[in-house]
Order: sequence, then C-alpha cells, then structure tokens
Amino acid sequence: MNAIDRTFAALADPTRRGVIDLLREGPRRAGELAGELGMSPPAMSRHLRVLRTSGLVDEDGVDEDARVKLYRLRKQPFSQMRGWLDEVESYWEGQLASFKEHAEKTRKKRP
Repeated sequence: MNAIDRTFAALADPTRRGVIDLLREGPRRAGELAGELGMSPPAMSRHLRVLRTSGLVDEDGVDEDARVKLYRLRKQPFSQMRGWLDEVESYWEGQLASFKEHAEKTRKKRP
C-alpha cells in the first residue's frame, strides 16, 4: 500500500476524521481527544495508532511528564494527497474543456 492509499484508508473512518479536525486547532493529548469525541481511551488509542502508522499525526512527549503524549498533524501526507487531488482535478478540467469545445462546434454546425 502506498502513502496515498494509507492516507485515504486512515481518513475513511469518521472518528479519525474527527481527530484530524480537532488536531487542526492544535496539538492535543489522547485523553482530550477521547473526551471530545465521546469515546474510551483504548478506542482512541486504536484510532491514533492508525493515524500514526499512516503518517498523518506525530506523537511527542511533554517535557514535564514523560508519560504524557501530545498528538499533532503532519503536513507531508496532506500535501501528497493534495497533489494527487490536483492531478485528478486537472484531468477533469481538461475533459470538461474538451466537451465544451465539442459542444460549441456542434452547435455552430447546426442550421
């Protein structure tokens, strides 16, 4: 599975998209994320593992307490996904431009 496949697979779950939305506001602890999404810490841990494995989030320790981990978004996977989406969008823009050109030529040929 390539990086974009892992990204889309991780984002297929609505809970993980919810985690991403919360992390867009800033780094959070796992317990905070679990509380805000109304789930148990073990369930949140499983979702965070998927997000870490896919490369979407990083886990950093807190200097004051080595047991506490902060989760934050990583830019690279989202940039790769954006690049792929830009390519798909460009393809469809080309297809639509060709269709428009064809439709205009066909309309001009009619009496």
